[in-house]
Amino acid sequence: MANLTINEKQIIADDDMTIMQAAKANGINIPNLCYMEDVHKFGACRICVVEVEGAKTLAASCITKVKDGMVVHTNTQRVRKARKVLYELLLSDHKQNCLICSRNQGCELQALGKTLGITETRFEGEKSGNSVDISVAITRDMSKCVLCRRCVSVCNQIQGTGILNAQNRGFQTTISTAKDLPIKTVNCAYCGQCTVVCPVGALKETEYVQTVWQAINDTNKRVIVQIAPAVRVALGEEFGYPAGSRVTGKIAAALHELGFDDVFDTNFTADLTIIEEGTELLGRLKETLCGGKSVLPMITSCSPGWIKYVEHTYPDYLEHLSTCKSPHTMMGALLKSYYAQKINVDPKDIFVVSIMPCTAKKYEITREEMQNNGFANVDAVLTTREFARMIKEAGIDFNNLPDKQFDNPLGMSTGAADIFGLTGGVMEAALRTVYELVTGRQLPFDGLHVKPIIGLEQVKEAELVIQNTLPEYNILEGVALRVAVTGGLKGAKQLMEQVKNGTSTYHFIEVMGCPSGCIMGGGQPRPNAKDTAQKRFNAIYAEDESKEMRKSHENPYVDELYREFLGTPNSHKAHELLHTHYTQRPKCYQI
Repeated sequence: MANLTINEKQIIADDDMTIMQAAKANGINIPNLCYMEDVHKFGACRICVVEVEGAKTLAASCITKVKDGMVVHTNTQRVRKARKVLYELLLSDHKQNCLICSRNQGCELQALGKTLGITETRFEGEKSGNSVDISVAITRDMSKCVLCRRCVSVCNQIQGTGILNAQNRGFQTTISTAKDLPIKTVNCAYCGQCTVVCPVGALKETEYVQTVWQAINDTNKRVIVQIAPAVRVALGEEFGYPAGSRVTGKIAAALHELGFDDVFDTNFTADLTIIEEGTELLGRLKETLCGGKSVLPMITSCSPGWIKYVEHTYPDYLEHLSTCKSPHTMMGALLKSYYAQKINVDPKDIFVVSIMPCTAKKYEITREEMQNNGFANVDAVLTTREFARMIKEAGIDFNNLPDKQFDNPLGMSTGAADIFGLTGGVMEAALRTVYELVTGRQLPFDGLHVKPIIGLEQVKEAELVIQNTLPEYNILEGVALRVAVTGGLKGAKQLMEQVKNGTSTYHFIEVMGCPSGCIMGGGQPRPNAKDTAQKRFNAIYAEDESKEMRKSHENPYVDELYREFLGTPNSHKAHELLHTHYTQRPKCYQI
């Protein structure tokens, strides 16, 4: 422990703490820009400088460790003057089109200027980079980059993909891909975690709001919208609700207000995914036990960021992936076939919009595999942040909207579908159904929760012994089903290395491309508290537990879909519409 003084206040701090951490723990706020707790401590911006008695220069408090006897001043005239000069220098090289920037009033650089009392900018510097790099999922505007390197830390340390790094030196420094290649030409997974941590507008989702408005205003189009489970526990934050607030009913009401013709729930096809994926898993298990050549472990396929990552990084192991499409593309395929027939509308006149917590979904809908009969399954993807902007643009008083329901037949879902939005949720939902199909009994866990795989840890695992099976599943009697779950691509690499090395003992693996799963997806509202993930996590489970039906095979509309249209799970028609294949991709494309 270290005894030190900060602003005349006697403090005892762990000697592993930085000055900033010790100050914060004792109610002293030090302005900062590049710092991110537990993620990024680099001292790039220097805004957090403090005066340490005996030191020749000001110290960056985010990286300077406390010492016994240290005397620190965080608010001297020297410190305040230095911060203002540093801020003005940052601004001198920054594109100042704040009014038309997507981060206007939500920009950390803008907010910092207010905190520091900046009333004028005295410097106009040479702009270091003005290139705009646009892919279908992510847009990079380097004229707005402040070189904080948050995106570098997330890309390298959290996700382990290493796509973004600092290139060149001094004034020529840029944050970019290798050789400054366009992001669409490298092995970026489009997870969008960089867009979440960017403090300004240098990294953001590629926007499609105007495309959706045009479709809504086109009287020749039937515009159908669907919404992912994770959106309902995060959207409220854009309207002042506490993190983890459940605003499902208000979302349905807002979508109707915006003018969509049909308002459906991606949860419906999450239930459908469990039926298709569970059937596929049982088929692989039975074939393997009979001496066949089915590939295990089977790995989930509903996260497009994960899919793109594995296609680039482990292209020889694509056979381990489930062939199921992601739930929202399943929904799109059904809307332009099953639903189009029901309402007697030509599929070419249907425009499908998905509201997702994910930037990679924008890329996913452009894949050749995500179309049927010449029609793209989904026509546009909006992130949760874009959806919030549409609501505000339309002048809708979101907070005072009455709760409404999603439309049927594709708006009904069970609690199992809700938990698709978090790490471990797809696995738990699958086990709820698979175990009951095999044994005729409910999953033998309190509240249907498979506790070993619940939580925000990077990799979790569980084992379930299958006993007292129904006669048609006798071959599975006594099998110790081993499963693993991970959220984030760094954990995915850990599990895939086991598969590659032949040391994996799992039968079924769930991978989500983003840490904690979709609740912390690249298109979600930017968190403003450390416990945001846990609050959203708790809210998803509360949504699940609030429903009478909590197992996917209990959804009556899914049963109706099979009776009227698909036939049986994994049928030829189901494979035609709901399943897909994958593509081996190089580390870097030729351009």
